[in-house]
Amino acid sequence: MRIRDSFATALGGLKHGRMRAVLTMLGIVIGISSVIILMSIGQSAQDYIINQVQSIGSNLIFVIPGGSSGSKFSAPASAQGIVIKTLVKADLDALKRETSITAAAPVVSGQAQAFYGDNSVNVGYQGTTADLFPIRALTLKEGYALTSDDVNAFNHVAVIGPDLATTLFGRLDPVGKYLRLGNVSFRVSGILSKGGIGPGGVDQGNIVIIPITVAQGEMLGINYYNMLVIEGNNDYNIDFVQNRIKSVLRQNHGVTDPNKDDFTIRTQADALAILGSITSVLTLFLTAIACISLVVGGVGIMNIMLVSVTERTKEIGLRKAVGATDNDILQQFLVESVLLTFLGGLIGIIVGAIVVTAIYFGVTLFTSTEWTFALPMSAILIAVAVSTITGLLFGIYPARKAGRKSPMEALRYE
Repeated sequence: MRIRDSFATALGGLKHGRMRAVLTMLGIVIGISSVIILMSIGQSAQDYIINQVQSIGSNLIFVIPGGSSGSKFSAPASAQGIVIKTLVKADLDALKRETSITAAAPVVSGQAQAFYGDNSVNVGYQGTTADLFPIRALTLKEGYALTSDDVNAFNHVAVIGPDLATTLFGRLDPVGKYLRLGNVSFRVSGILSKGGIGPGGVDQGNIVIIPITVAQGEMLGINYYNMLVIEGNNDYNIDFVQNRIKSVLRQNHGVTDPNKDDFTIRTQADALAILGSITSVLTLFLTAIACISLVVGGVGIMNIMLVSVTERTKEIGLRKAVGATDNDILQQFLVESVLLTFLGGLIGIIVGAIVVTAIYFGVTLFTSTEWTFALPMSAILIAVAVSTITGLLFGIYPARKAGRKSPMEALRYE
């Protein structure tokens, strides 16, 4: 029997049992659309996170006190809650003298309750210098950023995130008004133009940025830094800049063994590599879960095909009686199985694409999230391949069972 005839016969069989065919395909449709939706959402989420990290700056370097095991995936001691006091002003001054470094800003951080009127909220605050704003490309939608005079004069001024401005001040204009951070009052000098996640997972929308002199002297009572944010000179390779930072800090700290560094250096490339690994694993995990529904759909197809073989026993006997071979019968039922899964896969692709598009428009229209539309070709190829393979794998047994039926027994079947 020619393939064309097998297809025609298979289509006739599907038309004869339309409702059964629809219900059979439903499992494949759900499985395929789930795979496409989850892979697309995973890709969009990965793009969103990477874009957020890249928006901080591509040539930024972060120096954190405390050594690590050397792997970019290992956390420095300070990130594990251990207080380390190795980064000080002498280190910052030495690094600023390096020609491979454009600018450097110290950062200290803490948590406190912020108050305005009857409103209060727990926030994270950062003490820093005026250099941090151009380094991090932090822009303001209102007011002005910290200045060198603010830092040197211990001025009690603060730049706040846009979400915090809404939480504390509501519809009032926060600029010029005073908020209380713990027991210390600050005049709001400016509001950041956007929130998002900053280095170290800091919520920029709810942050308070104050002069480092005030943060160290009045808020925290320390004389060391929690982090140095460094902008590398674009005329130098980022690896060269890292090596210069290591050299300067080792000299300042008297470190002669590279394995005993009391600081950790991280770059944007490190952050992107870590985030990429995490999101890829999550996407793979979610896709694997979605594939389970494909297996369930495949089992459903096999069961329906076995029922179909039983119901069409006389038809099989008649075909064999007029000359059809075992291979002809096997081919007929196998084509029918593949056709079921292929049609289900095609519908699943369409449904998945519609849902992904709806999610994109929903997120972009009703939230401020910079969500990207992603419909990976790999998801579609996987969907087509898996649906076809599922039809073959779960259709072989019923097809072989049909092909091996004896024509005499088949014709006598009631």
